[in-house]
Amino acid sequence: MILSNIPLQILQVLCVLLLAPLLQGFILKVEERVQRSRGPSLFQQYRDLWKLFHKESVAPESASWIYFTAPIVAFTAMLTVPILIPVLTDRPLPLSDMGDMLGGGMILTMGSFAIILAGLDTGNVYGGIGSSRAVMLAILAEPTLILVLVGISLLAKAMLPFVVNHLLLGSLSIYWSPAHLFLILAFLSLLLVETDRLPVHSSTHLEIYMIDEARILEYSGPLLALLKWASMMKQVILYTIFCNVFLLPWGMSQVGTPLGELGSLASLTIKFLLVALTVVVVETVQSRLRFYRYQEPLAAGFLFAVLAIVSSQLL
Repeated sequence: MILSNIPLQILQVLCVLLLAPLLQGFILKVEERVQRSRGPSLFQQYRDLWKLFHKESVAPESASWIYFTAPIVAFTAMLTVPILIPVLTDRPLPLSDMGDMLGGGMILTMGSFAIILAGLDTGNVYGGIGSSRAVMLAILAEPTLILVLVGISLLAKAMLPFVVNHLLLGSLSIYWSPAHLFLILAFLSLLLVETDRLPVHSSTHLEIYMIDEARILEYSGPLLALLKWASMMKQVILYTIFCNVFLLPWGMSQVGTPLGELGSLASLTIKFLLVALTVVVVETVQSRLRFYRYQEPLAAGFLFAVLAIVSSQLL
């Protein structure tokens, strides 16, 4: 039995939606284990979301419509991107051609921009600090992302992630080319920034390091749950793009049978675990940097992206 395209597309979205808290729980668990602590349960993020959805939302008096719509915009954006990228199958699905890689990047950025506006909306000093720091990071992160997408498009002669996946599957010479390896390094630096793993970030409520947490400090209840879930979904989306389009393009279903989709899900889980372990090791071995040194890893990623574009023209 071969699944039709629409159920497959829904399955991809559900995969990102439901795996997001589990991936975050795994990363937090491994981080604590590395530091010789027991750490939270792998399923703690599901429990936290459940509790938040059953609590009452308390909004500040200065909040405008931006405060209430930003979580919905961010959550909807993260539900849209899995339609455009290869998650479980390497063949384009009916709605996959709605946008290319730049379109998917724009949707991801739109969700982040909504959260930045929400952090500024209430006038809270911590929200302003978090939003301003997020913008400072985006000044270097967004150009790097554009260059990475341009670089991989020059290799594949197309902007669709499915075409890139097929190119890397069919040509080991391109996979091991300097241009592609530079793109992997550039995207890895972006992954650390966008998933709050840069050594100037902190997921705690320490004022000196707060970036993402500061922007959502005024939220509570279901709105806070939507923001946290959207952040975890963004992490899964970036991991999916990194694994299925750049680093490990193998192991996805080609026909669309239930057994093939199950195998693709198992393969994706293994890829996530490998990348998550790498990210934890990189984050752990690095010393905490002062915030003004945030540009160093981002500048390295930008340089790798430039080198990838130059190398692609020499192939």
